[in-house]
Amino acid sequence: MTDPVAKLPSELDQLPDRDPEETAEWAASLDAVTKAAGPHRAAYLMRRSLQHAEGAGIALPKLLESDYVNTIPTAAEPAFDGDLEMESKITAWNRWNAAAMVTRGARYGVGGHIATFASAAWLYETGFNHFFRGKEGDGSGDQLYIQGHASPGIYARAFLDGRLGEQQLDNFRQESGGDGLPSYPHPRRLPWLWEFPTVSMGLGPLSAIYQARFNRYLTNRKIKDTSNSHVWAFLGDGEMDEPESTAALALAAREQLDNLTFVINCNLQRLDGPVRANFRVVQELEAQFRGAGWNVIKTLWGNAWDELFQLDTTGALIRRLRQVPDAQFQTYATRDVAYIREHFFGTEPALVELAKLLSDAKIAECFYSSRGGHEARKVYAAYRAAVEHKGAPTVILAQTVKGYTLGKGFESKNANHQMKKLSIDEFKGMRELLGLPIPDSAFEDGLVPYGHPGADSPEVRYLQERRAALGGPAPARRLHTVPLPQPEERAFKALYKGSGKQEMATTMAFVRLVKDLMRDKETGRRWVPIVPDEARTFGMESLFPSAGIYSPLGQTYDPVDRDQLMYYKEAKDGQILNEGITEAGSMADFIAAATSYSTHGETMIPFYIFYSMFGWQRTGDQMWQLADQLGKGFIVGATAGRTTLTGEGLQHADGHSHLIASTNTASLNYDPAFAYEIAVIVKDGLRRMYGQAAPGEDSNVFYYLTVYNEPKQQPAMPEGVEEGIVKGLYRFKEGVAASADAPRLQLLGSGTAIHWALKAQELLAADWGVTADVWSATSWGELRRDALESDEALLRGEQRVPYVTQALSGAPGPVLAVSDWMRAVPDSISQWVEQDWSSLGTDGFGLSDTREGARRHFGVDAESVTVAALAQLARRGEIPASKVKEAREKYGM
Repeated sequence: MTDPVAKLPSELDQLPDRDPEETAEWAASLDAVTKAAGPHRAAYLMRRSLQHAEGAGIALPKLLESDYVNTIPTAAEPAFDGDLEMESKITAWNRWNAAAMVTRGARYGVGGHIATFASAAWLYETGFNHFFRGKEGDGSGDQLYIQGHASPGIYARAFLDGRLGEQQLDNFRQESGGDGLPSYPHPRRLPWLWEFPTVSMGLGPLSAIYQARFNRYLTNRKIKDTSNSHVWAFLGDGEMDEPESTAALALAAREQLDNLTFVINCNLQRLDGPVRANFRVVQELEAQFRGAGWNVIKTLWGNAWDELFQLDTTGALIRRLRQVPDAQFQTYATRDVAYIREHFFGTEPALVELAKLLSDAKIAECFYSSRGGHEARKVYAAYRAAVEHKGAPTVILAQTVKGYTLGKGFESKNANHQMKKLSIDEFKGMRELLGLPIPDSAFEDGLVPYGHPGADSPEVRYLQERRAALGGPAPARRLHTVPLPQPEERAFKALYKGSGKQEMATTMAFVRLVKDLMRDKETGRRWVPIVPDEARTFGMESLFPSAGIYSPLGQTYDPVDRDQLMYYKEAKDGQILNEGITEAGSMADFIAAATSYSTHGETMIPFYIFYSMFGWQRTGDQMWQLADQLGKGFIVGATAGRTTLTGEGLQHADGHSHLIASTNTASLNYDPAFAYEIAVIVKDGLRRMYGQAAPGEDSNVFYYLTVYNEPKQQPAMPEGVEEGIVKGLYRFKEGVAASADAPRLQLLGSGTAIHWALKAQELLAADWGVTADVWSATSWGELRRDALESDEALLRGEQRVPYVTQALSGAPGPVLAVSDWMRAVPDSISQWVEQDWSSLGTDGFGLSDTREGARRHFGVDAESVTVAALAQLARRGEIPASKVKEAREKYGM
């Protein structure tokens, strides 16, 4: 008989077999076991052999899945370091108040989520009592990424320890009147409590990985020792479907981030129903994380299951657990014991016999409530193993029941994510289950009461003593307001004086400026350059040998370009974060660096440079996360605009990022035309974000600059334009009138469009006797922001004139705005311009062509600007309409 294994091609076929006879004996032994004891016994022996080999240090590929049981057996659990009875009481109060807060809020229709925290209460409480370090001890404390839908439980705990009052709980999701609580972890809304916004699902796990990585970056660069900080990310099993949730798992394993733990609450339910209705999400996640190189700890079953596993002498129970899909297990939690006996135990004789040994009460306990995530000792054992594991990050897969302790009307129901309240009778049942001393009289007004054992109660004293031992309250955000000294002036002066006859793109100007700023002896080491594998595109390779590319391993190889001046240098203390092709990862880097001033008390100055098309469009959600987290820094959209990136085509042509960026209030958006404008903007940004903000200025902002790859001669900075550059508009070049009665107009251009406006100024004067003044619009967004603030001031009875109105006041003729952006960008300020207004832009899809061809296609080249200007004047009756037709023919349009 032919060996069936021989039919299957394998990498082993490429290895010489030094002893075919011995190999055949091993195969024969396996066949014999399979025939005599069955395939399950054979599989058990194989897995035992692999386990033994691993323990002996024999290099073998690891299995991606283990049995559907706890990784840490009950007998191997460490001693519990605490008062379990006291912690049970604390958890009961937190469960009650979380549910009460959401239910009371339902009176106002503001919503809220109850079931998530109900399932995860012990996952949080165990951490708060034993593991999560606060910020009042040594170092920075731990970083906690709280699952957004569990926020009521965190508020409930803050109420118990005295950080929140009843009125604040009653203002859950009602912030406009003051003293309210935001729906989810929002640092911008509650900056003393929340550090990390997480409810945009998928961003929490991604950010947690890069936060753990940035912690190591700070340590390796000797800026701050973060070795005692641990990053904890609390996630839902449904959330793991988001691509961002698993996008950086390999990075975490590759860099051995054992300062990171994911806790995935596997309640088997997402928002509408089962996470994996026909499959097993725990096993899928285990394989995914193990394959990526993570340490995996499964905490699935409570102590009630121990008896079942001891009675399972044939392995039938474990096999059955591996077979049952998640949706069916959810059904078991809602059906009677007879159903479970028939549909779970009735599938094979060995299980039928096992079930005969079990009481109905035991089966009910196991299938209704006994989950590893609901038992403090098992959660404690998992957390202890996680923080003690070295060389890899850890994921804890903790199985729970969604809606646990909320009653049969909630538990394991598909709709429980949308269920916002409990009835009074349901609360009374919950009270009995949790053993809380809340009298019936407290319900007399028909409103569920908050519960508190008293500020000096044993529960509160225990809670506060535990937190004191761990370094103070958590979660907590701390603000460090020590300003950075402003860098020396010479770095900026290099751009002020222009480039002379040499041509230089504004992208290169920005890189040159930052390179000089990184040499500043006071603040240079605090710059964090971030780039997604396009450094050479942006001319940043000159930074490689001087600043180095960060790698926790340093450089373990001899680089191919080692003999070149600008060779690829990796270093353990490298300053550059070159992330590979991942804008999402780069943005997560930026957020960690941009908020280091609060997370670690170390102010860093990140700048993230990328193809402008792949910034706001691709990772705009993370820009909102950055704003929520009060991050600071410079985001740079390079190779900007829809017509400057020759030949690349539609998906590389950005004509809309400024429009998207304008929706984010924390983003200050600039489209500088010249190198000196970049210097002025960056200098002012450093002052505002990191130095001394002016009265009334918000320092919790970030800057978005678009820079171009088109080489141009860079002029020297005219006198007195700094204020206009920062505010968004100044007159760059006044037109010279050919005669006293020559028609006149105003040309506004931003970014690279200033050059089309300047050429149009020449054409209008030389060919048509029209005088045009050219203005540099450095920021359409800041002009609009100022105008909106002026409108708001009018509503308060204050008289304010928008800056754009003031700047253009008295300027003769109509206004024509032109940019490399869609017209909606400059049009955003039109209502505050007193003159007749029109605009040109690059609406539509991008295309592959030369710069000249693309600009003619969109009608924004100098000739098109000239014709549009003449058309404006013709509509006003200042020139004959025939001149417009003549111009079109003259310029081949």
